[in-house]
Amino acid sequence: MSSNLSLLYAFLGGAVVGGAAALLFAPEKGADVRSRIAELLRKKGILCSDNEIDALVEQLTTQIDD
Repeated sequence: MSSNLSLLYAFLGGAVVGGAAALLFAPEKGADVRSRIAELLRKKGILCSDNEIDALVEQLTTQIDD
C-alpha cells in the first residue's frame, strides 16, 4: 500500500512541476498571438475578422503539428 501511495505522490508532484514549467516557459497567451497576427495583417493592408484570424491560427497550428 505504501508503494502505491508513494507512486501516486510522485505522479502528482511531477504533474505540478510540469504544469508550473509550462506556465513559466509558454511564450505568449493565445489571445496575444492572435492580436499580433491581426495587427501585422492590418499593417499590410489585409483586413480580417476575429473568426478569420482564429481559422488562420488553427490552420497554421495544424500544419506545424504535421
